[in-house]
Amino acid sequence: MSKVHANGIELYYELHGPEGAPLLVLNNGIIMNATGSWAFQTKALAQKYRILQYDCRGQGQSEHPASHYSMEMHADDLAALLTCLGFEKAHIAGISYGGEVAQAFGLKYPERTLSLILADTVSEVGAELRIIVDSWLDSAKVADANAFFNATVPWNFSQAFITANPALLADAKKRYGSLDFPAVVCLCECFLNVNFTDRLGEIKCPVCVMAGSLDLLKGPAYAAILKNGIPHAELHILQGAGHASCWERPQEFNSVVLGFLSKQVS
Repeated sequence: MSKVHANGIELYYELHGPEGAPLLVLNNGIIMNATGSWAFQTKALAQKYRILQYDCRGQGQSEHPASHYSMEMHADDLAALLTCLGFEKAHIAGISYGGEVAQAFGLKYPERTLSLILADTVSEVGAELRIIVDSWLDSAKVADANAFFNATVPWNFSQAFITANPALLADAKKRYGSLDFPAVVCLCECFLNVNFTDRLGEIKCPVCVMAGSLDLLKGPAYAAILKNGIPHAELHILQGAGHASCWERPQEFNSVVLGFLSKQVS
């Protein structure tokens, strides 16, 4: 639960689990943070792994520089963070935006990547996804927290989860009021430049791809693109889960992660 200066910015991070265990990095979704994103994962995963959770630039408690962001920049930030903390290599996991950061890291730093776990993420931005994120940008650019909440929530959670968790969503709506919307704009614009599909064949480390069966944002169709581009990757569809599969199906999510990692040599 500390901050470190890495690659020219201040990054917030948390370390959990036994020292000396294999390192597993968890990358957050675009409007999430290290503290809250992995509420259902940290305890389970930290029993066997050293867990590094952190906020990328523009997120949570890390610095929010008023400049253009890129996935390569995020990868460089993570590499610098690992170096500052004394870690040479790691298993790199990420959900949604964090999965795109993980891909960028794996492509630029293959020698530091033990494996990749890519959940509800994409290697390219299709026309329909671009329209959705453009609608998010419309409300983010005018810092309308209520409109941003209404624009994003139906894509981030399944209908059943929304119906069953009114209190959780009410709390989330309050947090939207404290978002740094200029940073959110930078993150969304960075996402719209994602284009890794033609390079997926360069990824040689073990890869696990996951997607919620009900993920309307970055679901099974995008997971199939990843699988087709990385033929040696495992593909797991979490039945009944929306985009935030680590929240909607945490036990299944954790089981897939632990099962995949158990087969890797650290």
